[in-house]
Amino acid sequence: MGNIRKQAITSSLLVYIGFFIGAVNTYLYVKDGHFTAEQFALTRIFFDIGQNFFVFASLGVIPIILKFYPYYKSNLPDKQNDLLTWSLVASCVGFLLLLIVGFLIEPLVVKKFTAKSELIVDYYHFIFLFTLGMLFFSVLEAYAWVLQKSIVPNFLKETGLRLLTLVFILLYYFKYISYHSFIVLFSCLFIVMALVLMGYLFYLNKLHFAFKISKVSKRFAKQIISMQALIFGGMIVQALGQTMDSIFIASIKGLGFAGVYTLALYAANFIQVPQRSIQSISTGIISQAWKDKNFAEIQRIYQRSSINMLLAGFFIFGNLLLNISTLFNLLHVQEAYDAAINIFIILGIVRIIDGGTGISGTIIATSNFWKFDFFCGVVMLAIRLPLTYIFVKKFGMIGAAYSELIGYSIYNFIRFEFLRRKFNMQPFNMKTVWSICSVICIYAVVYFISKPLAGWTSVLVRSVGFSTFFILAIIYLQLTPDANQLLSKIRKR
Repeated sequence: MGNIRKQAITSSLLVYIGFFIGAVNTYLYVKDGHFTAEQFALTRIFFDIGQNFFVFASLGVIPIILKFYPYYKSNLPDKQNDLLTWSLVASCVGFLLLLIVGFLIEPLVVKKFTAKSELIVDYYHFIFLFTLGMLFFSVLEAYAWVLQKSIVPNFLKETGLRLLTLVFILLYYFKYISYHSFIVLFSCLFIVMALVLMGYLFYLNKLHFAFKISKVSKRFAKQIISMQALIFGGMIVQALGQTMDSIFIASIKGLGFAGVYTLALYAANFIQVPQRSIQSISTGIISQAWKDKNFAEIQRIYQRSSINMLLAGFFIFGNLLLNISTLFNLLHVQEAYDAAINIFIILGIVRIIDGGTGISGTIIATSNFWKFDFFCGVVMLAIRLPLTYIFVKKFGMIGAAYSELIGYSIYNFIRFEFLRRKFNMQPFNMKTVWSICSVICIYAVVYFISKPLAGWTSVLVRSVGFSTFFILAIIYLQLTPDANQLLSKIRKR
């Protein structure tokens, strides 16, 4: 766990720098005077629709890289390893198919979004350029993960992307470019990131293109194709599950409402940063552990990832929940975004549940039972699609958050039960209970003590008070071995 902890801390720090830049970006989006809620929402819709388009175009190659790379590594020298080559070729074919499908569904997009979300129709074609960059970056990112070189791709995706976005925002903010030019530049974000990552892999001497079909590809061809076909459907299901909320809101309620929901979603996703770092770093290690049949190592990482992600999630969620309302007032956020606070609370709980159940998805996806992950996704989509549509029509934006809470709770419970019954693996122990009790008590104490305070003083007191008490609780109650090991290393240094 030491290697995972070291890379996770480094990756998380880099990602948090990115989120800080992203917070600046979001503030410039929602502050009175420049971007409208509709214009801000369009940038998020690019990510949501682009995510679905990218999954379709990828043809399921990314899980293939994660699953089969150990076999290529064990049996081929680097220059004969054709896994990356054929993954990129498949992605090119997938993107051409996407362009054809995109052309065919354009009349439907115009019909559904013209009335309440006209900007989506105006910039529909630029989403494909955005998707192209996302596609090739994601393939290269997965390859870097299995090489256990996750820090640079994480930095590019979480920090570099937001830093470049900030440059584009400032160009528009100070009237150097029009909003149209801003969207054109915005659509090229991932293309720039993909080129940089390609350069990094070339620098490591890990970027090789082998167009001769290797003995490993021939040996595993049937398994790869059958797995790819099923996982392709699973990825589409997962992408729809992750992005349908804002798309439904934009279609039913309007792009401005989608902008409010997006702000709440961004704040909630801040809670997920440690989870994303641990998942990206653990993927290659878990994949190798399955190959070596090292079940004890998988269980150990499963349990440690659960408590670490739970504690990190509580730490971030507690600080945000204590201060979000005050910060909205102090930073002069547009009044329309006040509705995002209640949505954030629900989405934050969803992120805690998702992180607290550990890396169950990664464990299943890299095992021989990867098909089960597909069926889990189908179940979640079957629940969430109709539920989100009904709840958004009946309750508005917050209905989408309730739908996500119900869907993800069932989804994580199913994966938890599968690993418990099939492999006798489960991520929880008494430390989990102590963690939940600790955060509730600390939150209540800090909230009532700081209630009479106002302004930046209240933000400072709440943040310092909650953080200090929570860190002390982690150390004193020994809630995670990683905290004490990290503290020991700091003392030695």
